[in-house]
Amino acid sequence: MRVLKVIILAASFIVLLFASFLFYISITDFKPQEKETLSISNNQLKEMPVGENISITTYNIGYAGLDKTQDFFADGGERSRAESTESVQANIDAVIDALDITEAEILLLQEVDQNSSRSHRIDQVELLKTYYPNYGYSFGINYKVPWVPVPLLNPMGKALSGVMTLSRYNITDANRFQLPGEEKWPVRLFELDRCFTESRLKATNGKEVVLINLHLSAFDEGGIIRLQQLEYLKKHLEVEYEKGNYLIAGGDWNHNLPGTDPMTFESSEPWPFWLKNLPDDYHVKTYYWAVDSRVPTVRTLEKPYQDGYNFKAVIDGFLVSDNIEIISVNNVDTDFENTDHNPVNMIFSLK
Repeated sequence: MRVLKVIILAASFIVLLFASFLFYISITDFKPQEKETLSISNNQLKEMPVGENISITTYNIGYAGLDKTQDFFADGGERSRAESTESVQANIDAVIDALDITEAEILLLQEVDQNSSRSHRIDQVELLKTYYPNYGYSFGINYKVPWVPVPLLNPMGKALSGVMTLSRYNITDANRFQLPGEEKWPVRLFELDRCFTESRLKATNGKEVVLINLHLSAFDEGGIIRLQQLEYLKKHLEVEYEKGNYLIAGGDWNHNLPGTDPMTFESSEPWPFWLKNLPDDYHVKTYYWAVDSRVPTVRTLEKPYQDGYNFKAVIDGFLVSDNIEIISVNNVDTDFENTDHNPVNMIFSLK
């Protein structure tokens, strides 16, 4: 009888502890408004020129923790954190080297950590702003959880991450837009709060240039949330175009992008469960895709990277309004040495 009481007390304590944890996570849950103003730091003065070539790069840096030695539990792997502080620093240094190759005047970055357990609490926003002193920047949070308890034996821990836009041109306004759709409780407490950030810049002809930095959902069952996000973005783009603005939406779409075929990239791994084709009927009026199909931009994370095994696809790129001329689009092949994505560079001109 005494043993039974001990077991009941222990079980009750565990249940109470878990309930208290869920209560704490619930009351501290990050609940942004649909639209929130972002601060702009170190803003530059130059307006964006019309009729001149301008370089922009989008890059999901994988919190400088997903180098070629890593897998990730949500993709079928085991790990949730970078190997060490030293590896995170080495990866962020290599990310900067890859960005420098593109010589971009505008950077759209995703999965930039500030104070996260998975990246050993290295403030990557601080590192990037220090390295790029001639760029203004804004940062929009899309992942803020006091403690992510999975995987149980090696939990991800504290998460604070977001998307960062850097520009050598003057940013007149920056905002964060919350994307629709969420998982059921309590799963949603530990998921990303997906968003896109919008940076507005003035062109030399008086018009506005609208830069959208996005990172759409990947692991929602059935892709229902992703469809909601795409529709929300579509309406936003069409409204802005009607105002006569120039628009560029770039980032990690977490969809196989139009005009690309993953089967052209050598792989023995089957098509991953999370990768969806962009819907055939997804079309934004007066916009067209700027995508490079020759080099993959993402690799799977079920296992550490082995060329020829991991599945690869093109999920990063740009959607551009038709008042912008695309000069070139190139995916930079880093062989996934320091993150699970490759950067995409576009050179364009405002008509």
